[in-house]
This record gives sequence, structure tokens and C-alpha cells, in this order.
Amino acid sequence: MTKITRRTVLRGSAAVAASALAAPVVLRAHDALASSGTVNVFAWGDYVQPNMIEKFQKDTGITINLSTYGSNDEAEQKLKAAGGKGFDVIFPSVTNVPNYRADGSMLLQPIDESKVMMDNIIPSMVRDSIALGGVQDGKRVALPFNWGTEAVTFDSSVHKMSDAEVSFGSLWADGLDKKAAFRQKSVIMGTGLYLDAIGKVKSNRMLDVYKSEDDAKRVWDAVATFVIEHKKNVGAFWNNATEATNAFTQAGCTIGQTWDTTGIKLGWDVDKKWKYRMPKEGGITWMDSVAIPSGAANVEQAYAFINALYDGAMAGLHVQNTGYNSAATKAADFAGEQYAKTFGEIYTAETLSNLWWWQADTPWFAPMRQVYVDKITNA
Repeated sequence: MTKITRRTVLRGSAAVAASALAAPVVLRAHDALASSGTVNVFAWGDYVQPNMIEKFQKDTGITINLSTYGSNDEAEQKLKAAGGKGFDVIFPSVTNVPNYRADGSMLLQPIDESKVMMDNIIPSMVRDSIALGGVQDGKRVALPFNWGTEAVTFDSSVHKMSDAEVSFGSLWADGLDKKAAFRQKSVIMGTGLYLDAIGKVKSNRMLDVYKSEDDAKRVWDAVATFVIEHKKNVGAFWNNATEATNAFTQAGCTIGQTWDTTGIKLGWDVDKKWKYRMPKEGGITWMDSVAIPSGAANVEQAYAFINALYDGAMAGLHVQNTGYNSAATKAADFAGEQYAKTFGEIYTAETLSNLWWWQADTPWFAPMRQVYVDKITNA
């Protein structure tokens, strides 16, 4: 099985771009106006950590005022309630960008790419983010920031399976009473991929839930029924990275469908028995973006912060802090040997070719999914 590096992801364009880059810098000449002041950052809870804040403030003289959220719904609702004001930078999952509308107006302003060090971003991710939601009304409103997967975290001392045997179906095996951890919003996708793979619920590899309301209802009805029938396996539900980690360290779960950061950081920081691996149905893959709200008060500072995120050293800190993969071309150069080793163990040529990407939300997707989330939670 061929081991590859992060640079070969998404058709290999990262390696090509990296070879052409000059030494990274945080501020460009036109950013002189952004060498002081404040930038109000609204980010996922683990995205902007103290070492990144310290570096940015030392490099630029700009103060970061950080607020955090734990879900896309929380971020959307808060920005909508504020009419797009109150924050200068936000990190929506790119597939959720279409939801950032209020009264028909986009709550994210168009990105001025002349103010962004675009050469520091993996070109294929810039390209692929268009179809995933980064371009709205013909205008770029979000740039790729990082990417990662949702797959299977497990205690390898308990679950004796090879990497090739890992499956979303492993979480529904007999004898796992209260030992499996799930996020309701995505368990209906992972389980759906499993049921499709074994021929029990045909869904065109879960793309049918984006096809029409009738198809989504047909597929999710069957998937939710399966989950509820096997609910005795559920030891904990989680909705953010902290809750996911606690499911294993406090609630006694030994296996779960989690974001990559959970399994990777458990293996790095808690015990090497914890493994994070791609299931044979394909790891569920997400891309988060960085954007500027329509009512941002400190726009030049926002661009300075965005450019800093694509600096190799800063991107390397983000990778080390979280275990996520950066969209910055030079992140791997600064992420360390531990990250490179872990990436090679998880993402082989075969698993990368089998990734399943979240699609851009359709009008019925989020509200209908919530119906099934409530059904599973309250069963």
C-alpha cells in the first residue's frame, strides 16, 4: 500500500505550488494600514490557539479579539442575528456558506483576492471550493482554510481489527452496549454509507439525500430506523471536539465516528492504543473556509489575519494544535515529524481515492436532517 504525503492530496497540486513559492511573509505592502488595531475573530473552539495569537500579535502589532463556537448552526445563527456585524473573520464550513443569507443578502462579503497571498493556498482546494459553496452569486466569499475527515476512532487494545477491516458498520457490532460515540448529524451519513455498501439501503453513496426531498426522506427514514434499532450501542452523543474527546476519556466509549482531531489527539496525547482510521466505505471529508462578514469593521486587519493563516509557520502551528490538515501549501514543512507520520498511516493512496466529500447544502438538507437528528436523539 503506497504511503503518500499531504502534498499529493487533491490531484497533487500542492507540491507543484510549493516549489514556486518565495519565503512566506505575513503582511504585504498594501497591508501597512493593518499594522495596528484589532481584528475580531469568530472561530471554531480549537482553531486559533494561544501560540497562534502570540505569533500573529508579535508579527503584526494587531490585537486578536477571539470568540468561539462549537457548531456551524451556532455560527450561522449568531451572525444572522447580528446582521453580519460584530466580527471581522469567521470560519464557516464551505458547504454551509450558502446558508449565510438574511433577507436574501449574503452575510459574507466578496473576497478581494488581490489582497490575499493566493499562491500560498493549495490551488486545487481553491478550485474545488467553488463547487462546494465558496462562490455565491458569482463572487468568491470564502477561501479554503483547512480540511479533514470524519471516520472511526477506536481503542486498538479492545477492537482487534486491521485497517482494512475498519467500517462504519463496526460501530453497530454486537456486544458494544453503550460503547460507541456519535454525532447525530453525521451518524446518519456514515451509517448510510455502510448500509449502501452492503446493499441494504441504496443511496448512490448518500448523494441521493442531496438529489431531492423525496430521495432524502426515503434514505434517511431507513437509516434512522436502523440507528434507532441499534441505539443500545450508543454510549455518548457529541457535538463538538471537547465532547467527542470526553466520550472516550470519561464516558467509557471504545469506538466512535469522530472528526480526525479526536482520534489523532487521543493517540498523540493520551495513549497510543487510540487509532483513527478511514472506514472501507470512505472517510467523510469536510473543508472549512475563512471569510469576512459583510459588516466587518476592521477589513484591512482581517486581510492581514487571513494572510497570516496561510504563512507556513502559522499553518504548521494550527496543524500541530489540532491534527487537521491545512490548505496552506507550506504547512507540512512546519507541522513536524509526528504529523507526517500520522498522515502517512491514515491516508494512503487507497483511502484518499475513496474519500466522501460533504456537498453544498441544498434548501431542504439542513432542516430535514434536523428532523432525523431529533428523532434519533429522542428515541
